[in-house]
Formats: sequence, C-alpha cells, structure tokens
Amino acid sequence: MSRREPFIQIGSPLSHIMEYVYLILGSLVIALSFNIFLVPNQVASGGVSGISIIVKELFGVTPALTQWALNIPLFFAGLWLLGGKFGIKTLVGSAVLPLLVLVTSGLPSLTDNTLLAAIYGGIGVGAGLGLVFRGRASTGGLDLAAQILHKYTGLRLGLCVALLDGTVILVAGLAISPEKALYALIGLYVTIKTIDVVQMGFGYSKVAFIISDQTDRLSEVILKDLDRGLTKLTAQGGFTNTDRPVLMVVVGQTEVTKLKTLVQSVDPSAFIIISDTTEVLGKGFKVQGT
Repeated sequence: MSRREPFIQIGSPLSHIMEYVYLILGSLVIALSFNIFLVPNQVASGGVSGISIIVKELFGVTPALTQWALNIPLFFAGLWLLGGKFGIKTLVGSAVLPLLVLVTSGLPSLTDNTLLAAIYGGIGVGAGLGLVFRGRASTGGLDLAAQILHKYTGLRLGLCVALLDGTVILVAGLAISPEKALYALIGLYVTIKTIDVVQMGFGYSKVAFIISDQTDRLSEVILKDLDRGLTKLTAQGGFTNTDRPVLMVVVGQTEVTKLKTLVQSVDPSAFIIISDTTEVLGKGFKVQGT
C-alpha cells in the first residue's frame, strides 16, 4: 500500500492560512451554539462564556462585552506571567470569538428545552473548539487562567481547568438555579467528548499484541494475507524468564475478526491482547496533515 502525501504540507504557507481558517470557522461555530442554545436557556457550562452568561443574568451585560473584558486581560497576563509562549493566533481568538458572539447575538433560540440546549450547545461548542485546536490555536479565556494557576500552585493542568470550570458552574447554580448548573455539567461533558471526536475522528483502530511460539509463521500470514505491517517487540516471560518476541499489529475495526482467525489457524494456543487506540498516523492509516 503506497503512502499518500498530505494535500497540505505542515509548515507551508497554505497550512498557516488553513490554521486561521480553522480558528475563525471554529469560533463561528462556538458563537452560534452559544447564542442559539446556551444563552437563551441559561446554561453556563464553564469558561469565560459561562461567566458571561452569569453576568448577563445578574446585571444584563451583553455577553460579548464580558468576554472581551476577560479574554484580553487574561491574554496579556499570560504573556507577563508565563512568557511569550502565546502566539498571535491566541490573541486573534481572544478577540474574534467575542466579536462573532456579538454579531450572532440576534439569532432566535432553536429550543426552550434546557436538556436539548445543553446537549446541542455542548456539541456545537466542542465541535468549534475542536476546529480551533486543529488550527493549533486557542480562544484564550480560562485556559490561560488555568495555566497560570498550574504554574504557581503546582496542581495538574487538567485539575486546574476542572477547578475553574467547576467554580463557574457552582456560581451559576447559586446565581441562576441549581437545576441549570446540573444541565451545565451535562453540556460541559458533551463538549469534552465532542472535542475528542473532532480531533481524533470516529475511526477507532485496534492494536493487537500476539504472544506465540510461531511468530515467524504468524508474521508471514499477517503481512501477506492481512496486508498489514507489524512490529516485533522483545519481551521476557515472567515465569520462565526466557526471551520471546511479541508481535504488535494495528488494524481497523473491520479487520479484527480476520486477524483473530488467521492467528488461531496458525497457532490455536496463541495469546492475543486487543485494545482500542484512538488515532493512528502512518502508512495504511491516517496521513499527517489531513
């Protein structure tokens, strides 16, 4: 199987343009989801956007103004406290997202069902963030605050993000209603899962580890009959302390049954471990840059 070259080479001028396309398109998807699902149903599912919903409910301030008021200072705070690791795309994202939120703020809500709003709003925000991340960019906000907290407290970055988002949802529960906070948790969970789907896709592959006394014959049938490459790993038996190779094979979901049949036809006593792998880059699978 010949290796496909990516249509857009990483590091090329076109790839830099596409990164900004992803950033702006992702920000537009976030803004639309925010205005037609989350804001009308008071679902403050974390982040600066969640804070802007709380401020709107308490003081009537337009969400875009609150987002600008938080995003831009957080960006410069990140530059000052964390160093020059944030590029121009982060600044663009911090400014463009609130602008798109303002431009799309007059759109009507698609549902008055809070559960549906939390689910579809979470999907939309997750899809938009996934596009932004594919463009190797950021919309700033509480992600920068989490990195600052991580640096000066030593807490894990994931924990810092969870703490800040959790605080926003807790405040929403106190300021709006506990029920809305519960819906916001659903929205946040859906957002996280959708980001994973956008970044890694639905095409989950499988990785198989095969332990057998007939590795040479197994290698032959896997290479010829399954048309998949393999890697021989050096391992040592825990009971016998003898060296023996382990075959590692990555296959698509539709090839799992054929792999097991081939292995069992060669060595019925072979030991096979098969597990999920979320993304595989390389020959025969996904090509980098696509």
